[in-house]
Amino acid sequence: VQLQASGGGLVQAGDSLRLSCAASGRTFSSYVMGWFRQAPGKEREFVAAISWSGGSTYYKESVKGRFTISGDNAKLMVYLQMNSLKPEDTAVYYCAASRLLTTNHVPYEYWGQGTLVTVSS
Repeated sequence: VQLQASGGGLVQAGDSLRLSCAASGRTFSSYVMGWFRQAPGKEREFVAAISWSGGSTYYKESVKGRFTISGDNAKLMVYLQMNSLKPEDTAVYYCAASRLLTTNHVPYEYWGQGTLVTVSS
């Protein structure tokens, strides 16, 4: 089972980025797919999640209205569209899969390698 995150980069405040997560190795139709991030010196934190079945979405409060998570079940792809980026969004972003709907990173069984997002002011 593999998750491959991509799409990070260096942008200026106010710019947009779209992160992608490619899943392979098994079907994730019963899983919740999440995005987490970890800034230097800080703990990993929940950003957004989507349930493959039903398409329900969940967001960290500070990214609501700016970030959008979406998924393509047929392609086993999950996306995180990030608009109006702020310097405080700077972090390594990870995609992950869990059988539980939770904002806690512990139950997420599968993790991508992370992609770095740097937002300059």
